[in-house]
Amino acid sequence: MSLNQEISFFQKKLKEFALERDWQQFHTPKNIASALSVESSELLEIFQWLEGNESFSLTDKQRGEVSDEIADVFFYLIRLCDLLNIDIENSLNQKFIKNCEKYPADKVKGSSKKYSEYKL
Repeated sequence: MSLNQEISFFQKKLKEFALERDWQQFHTPKNIASALSVESSELLEIFQWLEGNESFSLTDKQRGEVSDEIADVFFYLIRLCDLLNIDIENSLNQKFIKNCEKYPADKVKGSSKKYSEYKL
């Protein structure tokens, strides 16, 4: 199954989920983007007071929480793509190409600077 087929499967399930609850009225792109931001913040909250290396050694409970929040973020991304008719697989491919152009390995290796800080 291709990524687009799998995404379409979840888009259908999420649309049905919203319809069964009469929530489609609330699912505007603006509201879904807002919810996405909230879920991303909930993901970040799990790591908030951990040191960098501690974030690799999560407890089972923390890993479960991270897993749930990642799913929530992904669900909202899928829903937003559905509402705006955005092909997520194409978006991923196009953005990867752009990132390769903005961050050529021979120029940025080992650096965390933003692309605008490089003299390419």
